[in-house]
Amino acid sequence: MRTEFQRDRDRIIHCKAFRRLKHKTQVFIAPLGDHYVTRLTHTLEVSQIARSIARALDLNEDLAEAIALGHDLGHTPFGHVGEEVLNELFSEGFRHNEQSLRVVDLLEKDGQGLNLTWEVREGIVNHSKTGADILGEEWGAVGTLEGQVCKIADIIAYINHDIGDAVRAGIITEDDLPHPAVGLLGRSHSERINALVSDAIDSSWEKPVISMSPEVVGAANILRQFLFDRVYSVAREEAERAREVVRLLYGHFLKHEEKLPPEYSGRDDNLERKVVDYIAGMTDNYALRLAEELDERYR
Repeated sequence: MRTEFQRDRDRIIHCKAFRRLKHKTQVFIAPLGDHYVTRLTHTLEVSQIARSIARALDLNEDLAEAIALGHDLGHTPFGHVGEEVLNELFSEGFRHNEQSLRVVDLLEKDGQGLNLTWEVREGIVNHSKTGADILGEEWGAVGTLEGQVCKIADIIAYINHDIGDAVRAGIITEDDLPHPAVGLLGRSHSERINALVSDAIDSSWEKPVISMSPEVVGAANILRQFLFDRVYSVAREEAERAREVVRLLYGHFLKHEEKLPPEYSGRDDNLERKVVDYIAGMTDNYALRLAEELDERYR
């Protein structure tokens, strides 16, 4: 017999928003190579790491997995660039974790939502770090240990696969990585994942929270800051076209509500909210294709 969290997991992986993650950017906008991380491959890696930590700590693996699989459903096209633009344009502001909760509560199944448990919903909306240092003062609270596991798993996953993508894109080399962090965590992707996961398990056994040792947290924060300084800034500088696409689509659908799909235009929300929900659900390629139809500059 399935548990309630297994049911939640199955509902998430069969929903439309989950399937669209395979065509949504993680860091690099519509990359040409086949091996860059997408929002879907990131989600699967977070799920795998979360299950490993939960299993080792004798927590509920199904709950940890369900939160991990649903945590990024509300991400926009073009990664955090798209999120930043919608946050600037939308009068109510936009955060992808809040949109993820909106997806599972209201947008899926033609407005019926997925009817997920409180524990999964709470873990989804509270997974985001909002730019805070790992386990720092502004890290934010999650109501379940499994939700805390997912939050740690998310950052373990993205620190390491974003390094791999940046090396693949030629922005950095392995030798550029900060030596103190590499010396402690390892030079390869698998070594760093193993070091971070093992430390999270070892550091959380005797505490009522999911934690990491000060030395490993320090090394992880060094890598995270390195990515902000050397990788994310470069990726975002090259993403002006993506910003323009989101602005174009936002302005167009505000002027032409009749062009919205029926599942959006038929709802009781105000027009701005409908437009944001529609754009946030788009894949990178779909957003680019719509922009090309509206403006020849994007062809």
